[in-house]
Amino acid sequence: MRSLVLAVAALLLLAGCSTSAPADPGVRVALQFPPRAAYAFDADDGALLTKLGVAEPLVGLDPQGNPVPGLATSWAREGDGRSWRFVLREGVVFHDGARLDSGAVVTALNHVLSRPTPPRSIADLGMRVEADGPGAVRVSTDAPDPVLPLRLSSGTTSVLSPAAYAAGGQPSPQNTGTGPLRMTEIRGSQGATLLRHDAYWGPQAASSQVTVDYVTEPQTRELALRSGDVGFAEGLPETSRASLQADPDVRFSEYPSARTVLLQLNGSAAPFDDVRVRRAVTAALDRNVLADQVLGGSAAPAADLFGPAVPYGATTPPPAGDVAAAQALLAEAGYGPQNPLRVRLWTFPNRPELPVLASAIAAQLAPAGIAVDITVGDYAAQEPELLAGRFDMFINSRSYLSDFPDPAGVLDSDYTCDGSYTIDRYCNPAFDAAVAGLAAIDDPARRADVFRSAAATLTADAVNVPLVHPQNTAAERGVTGFTPDPLDLRPVLPTLAPVD
Repeated sequence: MRSLVLAVAALLLLAGCSTSAPADPGVRVALQFPPRAAYAFDADDGALLTKLGVAEPLVGLDPQGNPVPGLATSWAREGDGRSWRFVLREGVVFHDGARLDSGAVVTALNHVLSRPTPPRSIADLGMRVEADGPGAVRVSTDAPDPVLPLRLSSGTTSVLSPAAYAAGGQPSPQNTGTGPLRMTEIRGSQGATLLRHDAYWGPQAASSQVTVDYVTEPQTRELALRSGDVGFAEGLPETSRASLQADPDVRFSEYPSARTVLLQLNGSAAPFDDVRVRRAVTAALDRNVLADQVLGGSAAPAADLFGPAVPYGATTPPPAGDVAAAQALLAEAGYGPQNPLRVRLWTFPNRPELPVLASAIAAQLAPAGIAVDITVGDYAAQEPELLAGRFDMFINSRSYLSDFPDPAGVLDSDYTCDGSYTIDRYCNPAFDAAVAGLAAIDDPARRADVFRSAAATLTADAVNVPLVHPQNTAAERGVTGFTPDPLDLRPVLPTLAPVD
């Protein structure tokens, strides 16, 4: 009889629980860029882990891109300026229960420094990391570096638990980060499952679970949002902008970005090893039309590499297209009706504006005498060919603050002779010297002058054609908490929560 009473009591208790508020169901999101190399930090996937809210670097960023405490609470420059001391935050617990200390930081940073291609944010600095007691680390470089704290805000310098590195090889972020969300399941490039990290040192994640789907096709992301399969999606099609804004069940966000869509030109091979041909392409394109008409005003026309999102960017519009000038330049280079020019144009679909721009560019180049064959394909498959110089033209979307909120890293990686991402194959020793000189400049105004001069040099040499500065888009349905980040460097998912 006693057993029966206890069983009935248990059933009544369960029935009573069923009438209480439902448990947090979590949120599901559709993100446009999957990990490039199974979350390898030296392949930029550390930045993705920061965006997910899984891994954290020593230094955080405020909404304006200024350095703020992260896993380190303070830092100070020492001696001759080649060394910085970072004091670590107390009480930080990794997702596997280990505690953050100086040894964990040394292990993590030495791992990325030892890679064949270290992250751009810390490459070629001669960086060395050593413990200074259990609660601090000292980071040294061959030459004084005025922006080292900003470099260590890059997600590619995030710190995982020592257990992630114990077996050698590539460390896994599964249950090894410090962020407000812990990665409990990895589904390759398809997605991941994230659960709230209850022992997080800062504000708790707003949802108990976030399910991540990587969806590279923008229309598919939109359909998933409209059907309710996901509650948050980013990078939505330009053609759906108006209808999403009008949908009462959708909260649509559109915000500027420190990003430029570029028509990159292979300067190491014909026809674009001839500056006259590169200038002809620039003259033939009407970037104002591309921004205002082709993209419906969802982007600003680009006059140079940097746009109005930063104080050193160009604010005046680019010149209108000039087909006659383009034809004259092509004729000087030996192209015309008797020797027509046909080129290959590649791009990828993850950012919905890129295929649209490809068609419009082909239409604008045709009157000048340039025939264009378009291929829209997978970026991961295209990248090795691009970096090897086996292409003609490529439409790319590039954040000029992609590593940390200072464009010196992108200027070095993309445009110096020995850069790691030199798609345009540009090499100018004077330009290299100007970029190298940034290592001795800590005054923001003087650095801005160098950035302006660098952009002007790239324009004068027609290295590529900056097309537009796009707006970012995102939408929520049944989810709240999204905060736009124009820098695209800060965590996005921890603040998302299902609507009550």
